[in-house]
Amino acid sequence: MLLAVTKVFPAEIIHEAYALGLREFGENYVQEFQGKAPSVAGLTGARFHLIGHLQSNKSRLAAELFDAVQTVDSPKLAARLNEAARERGKTLDIMLEVKLSPEQAKSGASAEDLPELIAAIRQCPQLHLLGLMTMPPWSDDPEASRPCFRRLRQLAAQHRLPHLSMGMSHDLETAIQEGSTCVRVGTALFGKRIKK
Repeated sequence: MLLAVTKVFPAEIIHEAYALGLREFGENYVQEFQGKAPSVAGLTGARFHLIGHLQSNKSRLAAELFDAVQTVDSPKLAARLNEAARERGKTLDIMLEVKLSPEQAKSGASAEDLPELIAAIRQCPQLHLLGLMTMPPWSDDPEASRPCFRRLRQLAAQHRLPHLSMGMSHDLETAIQEGSTCVRVGTALFGKRIKK
């Protein structure tokens, strides 16, 4: 799947990409997408994924706005999303964010925490667990991401999860070689993000 990352871009960009045939869109910030949501609500078949870190206090709004949340990293967040989705009579596609990098800025569950987290999600009837997601350390060299991508693929196989969200504009080829089923592409589609 090609996930078009439209964070920081206006709703018009989503409309243009939709007109060209794209249907899966990624946003990093709940409140930013809240401002765009009314404009894109009528795009039949468009699906919106939250790919940025989600604080549990924003889970209710996230469940309302998004079709998928790729950054679930705790049982508490899963339970809140499940409850919010139940109230709205909807099911959310979920991916578990796994932290495979020592960088402090990165979020995600540890590989060791995955069994407990997967068990918690499977107790949440409104959540549909698809697979795993990761953000490797930033590098201009796409090969630098390969160990993280390979480790995520091994973890997904170990836990019998079919989908891997990994790879962005600069390292998507490496991610695909390592089994990615969802590449998150912004810059390569839309150019450099406009600074606020």
